[in-house]
Amino acid sequence: MDKARAFLLGLSRRKKRLIQVICDVLLVWLALWMAFVVRLGIDELINPLEGHRWLFISAPIVAIPLFIRFGLYRAVMRYFGNDALIAIIKAVSLSALLLAVIVYGYSNHQPVVPRSIIFNYWWLSLVMIGGLRLAMRQYFLGDWFAATQHVPFTSRDDGLPKVAIYGAGSAGNQLVVALRMGRLMRPVAFIDDDRSLAGRVIAGLQVYTPKHIQQLIDSTGAQEILLAVPSATRARRREILNFLEVFPLHVRTVPGFMDLASGRVKVDDIQEVDIADLLGRDTVPAQEDLFSRCIEGQSVLVTGAGGSIGSELCRQILGAHPKTLLLFEHSEFNLYSILSELEQRINRESLSVKLLPILGSVRHEAKLLDIMKTWHVDTVYHAAAYKHVPMVEHNIAEGVLNNVIGTLNTAQAALQAGVSNFVLISTDKAVRPTNVMGSTKRLAEMTLQALSREAAPVLFGDVSNVSQVNKTRFTMVRFGNVLGSSGSVIPLFHKQIKSGGPLTVTHPKITRYFMTIPEAAQLVIQAGSMGQGGDVFVLDMGEPVKIVELAEKMIHLSGLSIRSERNPNGDIAIEFSGLRPGEKLYEELLIGDGVVATSHPMIMSANEDHLPWDVLKARLNELLSAVEQDDYARVRQLLRDSVSGYAPDGEIVDWIYQQRRLEP
Repeated sequence: MDKARAFLLGLSRRKKRLIQVICDVLLVWLALWMAFVVRLGIDELINPLEGHRWLFISAPIVAIPLFIRFGLYRAVMRYFGNDALIAIIKAVSLSALLLAVIVYGYSNHQPVVPRSIIFNYWWLSLVMIGGLRLAMRQYFLGDWFAATQHVPFTSRDDGLPKVAIYGAGSAGNQLVVALRMGRLMRPVAFIDDDRSLAGRVIAGLQVYTPKHIQQLIDSTGAQEILLAVPSATRARRREILNFLEVFPLHVRTVPGFMDLASGRVKVDDIQEVDIADLLGRDTVPAQEDLFSRCIEGQSVLVTGAGGSIGSELCRQILGAHPKTLLLFEHSEFNLYSILSELEQRINRESLSVKLLPILGSVRHEAKLLDIMKTWHVDTVYHAAAYKHVPMVEHNIAEGVLNNVIGTLNTAQAALQAGVSNFVLISTDKAVRPTNVMGSTKRLAEMTLQALSREAAPVLFGDVSNVSQVNKTRFTMVRFGNVLGSSGSVIPLFHKQIKSGGPLTVTHPKITRYFMTIPEAAQLVIQAGSMGQGGDVFVLDMGEPVKIVELAEKMIHLSGLSIRSERNPNGDIAIEFSGLRPGEKLYEELLIGDGVVATSHPMIMSANEDHLPWDVLKARLNELLSAVEQDDYARVRQLLRDSVSGYAPDGEIVDWIYQQRRLEP
């Protein structure tokens, strides 16, 4: 059977069509002959060569051209579906009607043909021609028993993983077809919330309600559940996942509705459960006037354009139709990756956007100024920063130079070039920080706050003391962790689960705020359009999530159990490694209580203290001098004096500082 199937599939398209035509001619003759048998009975069998030869010649001459016209020979048997069945009904019905015209138009010159023959020929042709194609579809799929698994004596075990599909709608049915064709998994049942479907059979699979999942597992041996509810809200998906967590099943999902609609993925692109579904937060639709205010028809620059936040900002900015989009990035690979993706989208959607990739560092103020002046930049989104807490803690100088001086350089270049809008992507770690990364990001915020209060500041490093007219509106947007970013705990947990564990969590009580990258980028763009100058906007991150509970959910939804003292035979253990240098148990979004609501329900405005520009310039000058001298004790003290609430925890762990202390 397999060799014959492979042989037929390997034939050329012309040979396959020839075989189909020959089969259809034979079926037309058989249907016509059976029509006589049904009408006249076995005792008066018709010999096609005697008396009705003209009719048996006319039938295929009428039918085959119509079959060709209706595309019966263009349909691929493996993908034979409802459209092809409708085409068969139309073609067969029209061929029977034309044959009736021929029969009764020439009945005076030929032997009498009973009137019911045409009706019998019509339904027999439908059964034979449509039935053969349905049978061949099952044959080429290699799944003859797909629709008979509940019939006694037809059960079988083909060694494929058995999966139940949650959602018996169109996405679920498409997934069944894809799985049967791919032959990598065997669908054994549907699960659906619609009680009217309970106990019914769809596509050969019995439908169970959620409360009968244990019965489903016992009767079918299902090992996985695939979520096929792409149009469900995140809140509903979270309810489903919480319910499924108690069962020993690996839960995976098909992509969301927007991913399917955009064409980026297909229904059969099965993936691990999106952690965003566990959070259960539905995104708030963007306010179009805010979203496009600083972008549409303008020249936009994104620093750190190849990073997780920067690249998503570029994707969403592209959708708001800027005139020019400049990608500024110091990593060649990251810049190439986002450039290739955006170029493909521009070509696919025929967008009239000028896309410019620029390699460079935010430490070079002269280059930044040259870029902004040359392309008349209207809006800057400053996402370039070092964000990994332990890494910056071990490399203090790089953290200060990139996060503080880099932001200062970009802001001063924007001010000199007359950029209208400047948006800094900040972090919740800037609030009462215990680490260098957080304190440098807060100092970057304070730099923009101080500049925004000056109508004509004398810039840092300008020995001529010439004032610069300030036409730039500086805005800061602060939020917590984003799912899937570089250094995020979620990809690490996935990797650890695949390797058999253990999952490493720093502390049993550690919590973090989480938000998806697209949602964060969308809100950053809108918040950047709202400020008057010097505003610190805080995104609504929802409730903080305990990392250990997140780890437990990921283990359970992988169909595995947690190994612990209570369950020593579990699959994967959770180990606590201790807080890393500079890490906090809890993150905060506000320094004080002065938070004000805005016109957007997910964006708040914070009123926070800062230093005057002249005072801050002096502090920055001292800080830069301490960094150049590798005096990290002095750097820590200056950050303490400048950043409200900065309380470093533990000894200085910078690599250079530690090595010098060891030297005699």
